[in-house]
Amino acid sequence: MWDPPGPGHEPASPASAGGLSTTAPPGKPRAVVLWVSLRDLRTFKVEHEFDAFSGSLSDFDVHGNLLATCGFSSRLTGLACDRFLKVYDLRMMRAITPLQVHVDPAFLRFIPTYTSRLAIISQSGQCQFCEPTGLANPADIFHVNPVGPLLMTFDVSASKQALAFGDSEGCVHLWTDSPEPSFNPYSRETEFALPCLVDSLPPLDWSQDLLPLSLIPVPLTTDTLLSDWPAANSAPAPRRAPPVDAEILRTMKKVGFIGYAPNPRTRLRNQASSSCSEQGLLFVAIPYRLKESDSEFDSFSQVTESPIGREEEPHRHMVSKKYRKVTIKYSKLGLEDFDFKHYNKTLFAGLEPHIPNAYCNCMIQVLYFLEPVRCLIQNHLCQKEFCLACELGFLFHMLDLSRGDPCQGSNFLRAFRTIPEASALGLILADSDEASGKGNLARLIQRWNRFILTQLHQDLQELEVPQAYRGAGGSSFCSSGDSVIGQLFSCEMENCSLCRCGSETVRASSTLLFTLSYPEGSNTDKTGKNCDFAQVLKRSICLEQNTQAWCDNCEKYQPTIQTRNICHLPDILVINCEVNSLKEADFWRMQAEVAFKIAIKKHGGEISKNKEFALADWKELGSPEGMLMCPSIEELKNVWLPFSIRMKMTKNKGLDVCNWTDGDEMQWGPARAEEEHGVYVYDLMATVVHILDSRTGGSLVAHIKVGETYHQRKEGVTHQQWYLFNDFLIEPIDKHEAVQFDMNWKVPAILYYIKRNLNSKYNLNIKNPIEASVLLAEASLARKQRKTHTTFIPLMLNEMPQVGDLVGLDAEFVTLNEEEAELRSDGTKSTIKPSQMSVARITCVRGQGPNEGIPFIDDYISTQEQVVDYLTQYSGIKPGDLDAKISSKHLTTLKSTYLKLRFLIDIGVKFVGHGLQKDFRVINLMVPKDQVLDTVYLFHMPRKRMISLRFLAWYFLDLKIQGETHDSIEDARTALQLYRKYLELSKNGTEPESFHKVLKGLYEKGRKMDWKVPEPEGQTSPKNAAVFSSVLAL
Repeated sequence: MWDPPGPGHEPASPASAGGLSTTAPPGKPRAVVLWVSLRDLRTFKVEHEFDAFSGSLSDFDVHGNLLATCGFSSRLTGLACDRFLKVYDLRMMRAITPLQVHVDPAFLRFIPTYTSRLAIISQSGQCQFCEPTGLANPADIFHVNPVGPLLMTFDVSASKQALAFGDSEGCVHLWTDSPEPSFNPYSRETEFALPCLVDSLPPLDWSQDLLPLSLIPVPLTTDTLLSDWPAANSAPAPRRAPPVDAEILRTMKKVGFIGYAPNPRTRLRNQASSSCSEQGLLFVAIPYRLKESDSEFDSFSQVTESPIGREEEPHRHMVSKKYRKVTIKYSKLGLEDFDFKHYNKTLFAGLEPHIPNAYCNCMIQVLYFLEPVRCLIQNHLCQKEFCLACELGFLFHMLDLSRGDPCQGSNFLRAFRTIPEASALGLILADSDEASGKGNLARLIQRWNRFILTQLHQDLQELEVPQAYRGAGGSSFCSSGDSVIGQLFSCEMENCSLCRCGSETVRASSTLLFTLSYPEGSNTDKTGKNCDFAQVLKRSICLEQNTQAWCDNCEKYQPTIQTRNICHLPDILVINCEVNSLKEADFWRMQAEVAFKIAIKKHGGEISKNKEFALADWKELGSPEGMLMCPSIEELKNVWLPFSIRMKMTKNKGLDVCNWTDGDEMQWGPARAEEEHGVYVYDLMATVVHILDSRTGGSLVAHIKVGETYHQRKEGVTHQQWYLFNDFLIEPIDKHEAVQFDMNWKVPAILYYIKRNLNSKYNLNIKNPIEASVLLAEASLARKQRKTHTTFIPLMLNEMPQVGDLVGLDAEFVTLNEEEAELRSDGTKSTIKPSQMSVARITCVRGQGPNEGIPFIDDYISTQEQVVDYLTQYSGIKPGDLDAKISSKHLTTLKSTYLKLRFLIDIGVKFVGHGLQKDFRVINLMVPKDQVLDTVYLFHMPRKRMISLRFLAWYFLDLKIQGETHDSIEDARTALQLYRKYLELSKNGTEPESFHKVLKGLYEKGRKMDWKVPEPEGQTSPKNAAVFSSVLAL
């Protein structure tokens, strides 16, 4: 379990290299004393030995840096089971406090998914769970009922979801935490050999030219076949490797047994040798694709090489390239070398899809581009720890600040997972279901649409918040009655129930969205009957249905006719399409075909096959008679949805709905709809569609009409444009593409219509609700936290930061989900899904003034999610530090600390730290680049490696930090000192040439030292002596 150090060689991780064995000392019987030996995996030499039990060893297990053993001790009467477990720290190579248990331990295993707990099993069937460094609790004892008298074996599955016990009667007892556990992290079904098909082969027709001869079974034989070439006519000709270019050999430099040489560029890219002759090699170009195909579409309709199975090919349609599910390709540098600009050439921000339950990214974008909703949400702030409105406002703020870089909604989705209603509605997907596409995304996003509107409506109704958080209380959005979400989306109506006895019951209600109700028998009517979208929408809004309901007059359930009358129309009309079966899909397809035929007849010969016009055509279009541009045939295909609809409230509470076209606009005038009372025109603003793709399980994308205010803020121009939002892929599209639905692969799910001139009705000013009071002292969540444990001093009123002030920052993290990776055939590792990190500690240090270097924020972040790895060696976080019941640290919520950092960003301070890009990414903050001073890049030369903070501190400051574990206070203070050193060496950035010489010396020293800091003679850390003495002095 340990790798001995050599010259220029640091010890390897205890969990990554080494072996373990148990031996008795030479010349002594095995039952006298037992050793636990640690061996090197490469040489198998004994590197260290531990004294174990005086009798014999029963079982042992290793997890991380801990080794736990159980066994027997020698007594006067013989061997006795020892109730003390021996626990060893493999980093320090010493034993730690033994762990006393309340059963006779015969077997033990670590179960790391529940912190680092140990499962201790006795042969009589008693089972106890306890921490290896804590105290055993008798209440944690369970009993296994074996068939036989004794348990003979015990083990834990690789997925940590199942425990298996084997008894002396040959029975296996299985304990799991779910009805269908996963025994392996990446389990796959067993592949069995195919049965022999010789006797069941179909007859083959020799006249077929495409008949594959491989279908003819050939027996295995060593005799010569008739088809073999004679030995005289054939000779083995191995393919010889082409000679290495002489220029490469001349310029090669060897490091060990590996040679490096610059590319002489004597041949073009993508070329390989075809044949060899005396004159030299002949090179031919080998392109990446052997045959040209349309890059915009996928070749689903390609015919297979073998004629067998062609009829079984399920997909004949084509999914456009920009609609396919996009994935992030991770490298050893993470996301630093991934080109997001290739997918998004606009200044709008996309959303990353690798986070669990990120299927709602498209709906987040839709809500963001609703200007009243965006302003309302960003003005909201409350004290609830997991408030979706607050987290959505923080995410909208990031989307505002981004200049084309993608954002991630990790904090919003974290709060979303804690809402009980979301879990009850089935909106929280497991990672396996999301990756395999088992969930019906169309139904899922429609349920999520209803849930988010309801949840925001409830969150914004809670207006009683403390003064420190009441930033939006005075805005025009807030009212004493209904929330503004209700004002925007709610439709007031009357539900009338008419019994056959003649009694009528009227009940007032409201809804935030409508669901399309399709005509009865639409799947059986193949005659192509025209049915406008406006008719279906009116039928869905003014729904009339026959159902059983309670009648007070009859005093029993009776058949009733239920109708719905509209009293007030919403400002934003939200429609769930409910295309969940072939019946609804056929209805959309049929209506699109009928609409296409009507459009052809209406326009006659005016329809063009493409969008190119001659010069005479452009002159006609510029005249008053030619204001309406003729549509093309491609623009009319698969279109049933209108861009605008007109609604009129009648005096008897009826509703008239009709499609509204550009021709109606010119005939009646743009303001005609608003002149008459109760008449409104709604314009299509967004469509959310479900992309059917069997290879990836499908995905969700959105077409959004981005308004003028967004273009004005991002690009400085005033216009409207339709865009496709596919996670981090954003691309401008033609408006007709937003309403074209090919039901084979592009199915509508959600529609958003907004009233004309909606923005003029609302106050769109955003007032930052975060005030300076968030930086003042606050109580800790930890029950055992005392003042003696305080490691920071909050800011005083006279210390409030100003624009341009320096703040040293560092953060520590824990792992929630391990990285998912696979090994390629060449042995390299490919990251499928990165590890999911969560911030555990955030430290901010004063960067100037008399108290420079003293932290004013040192918050440990409480988490309710299961932590897989605390990364103690790198973070300094120990199990229990984040638990409010037993922690002695200053424990806060993530939202509380997030508000502090947001205030510092908004006020304009400059953050100094090492590797801040990753810190801000995990915290889920968007910080302007001019407010970040990262020592990783200050002390970095182009095309060279990044240098660790520990090496920079040793080289420039003569400090030896991060001896045993990392400490965020120490790292933040060191980064501040390094920045001061950078200003000193570069003369405040005025002498880059002299500083370049300093960097060259740094890299030369680093290569000589193999980038390792020499071990100190005495393990003294400057953090404790300097920081805490200053804190106590203050």
